[in-house]
Amino acid sequence: MNTISLSLLQGLANHQKELVVIFHKDTVLLTNNNFNTFFKVSSTAEFNSSFGNFIDNFVPHPYYFHKEKMAKEESWFDAILKLPQDDRIVSMMTPNFEPHAFSIEIDIDTNEYYIVTFTDITQDLIKRIMIENHANMDKNSGAYAKEYFLQISKSYEYAAKYNEKSIASILISIEIKNSDDSKEFVNSFKNLIRKDDMLINWSSNSFILVYLVESQENAKQMFLKIQSIITKPPIKKFKSKLQLTIQEENENIKSLIKRI
Repeated sequence: MNTISLSLLQGLANHQKELVVIFHKDTVLLTNNNFNTFFKVSSTAEFNSSFGNFIDNFVPHPYYFHKEKMAKEESWFDAILKLPQDDRIVSMMTPNFEPHAFSIEIDIDTNEYYIVTFTDITQDLIKRIMIENHANMDKNSGAYAKEYFLQISKSYEYAAKYNEKSIASILISIEIKNSDDSKEFVNSFKNLIRKDDMLINWSSNSFILVYLVESQENAKQMFLKIQSIITKPPIKKFKSKLQLTIQEENENIKSLIKRI
């Protein structure tokens, strides 16, 4: 592949949000900007000199593809392409030891060039695993579990950005005696909010309602609606206090959660 072709491909690859790598056989020829950012390197050359054989960057986790799942003398391209598309998943770590899960797509050229696209599915995979293990719901109340929300909060932030909306939350501090009270409150409350709003069991005596809004005014209108709801039967019997928190411009969800 000549210099002009590589330069053109580099420009195209840098426009992709996924991590993109071009190989000739097992040799890494090109990595895009997002790939370099993930591994905290400045160039393809620096990646090659710092990270060794590409296959060694796949974490040997039983859920994902890695070199121990390859036959002897088999290339990792051939090995992973034998798997169903849904199973073509690898885990790679950032230099800060943060694991991410990626689905893989491989385009093959007749001259043994491979274009490999890594799509980060970490949030979706966590969400799927937690739902499969029934860890998304709080058993005592029927609201979403706090641990589940913290795991998928980044996905919620992405959804807000994609829809050009902000995140608002209402902390509901409430007097609850037992799990029956929790379930009664949650069942009654969920019937009065939108399906896309998330009611989360935050502690033994508090819940958080998380929702997307177009403006601070919309967030306040929702707050006033909830204020009205808690003064009417059947929720009226549970004494509660409300606190509104609205995402500030360019604030990430981790910062928002700290302010709740």
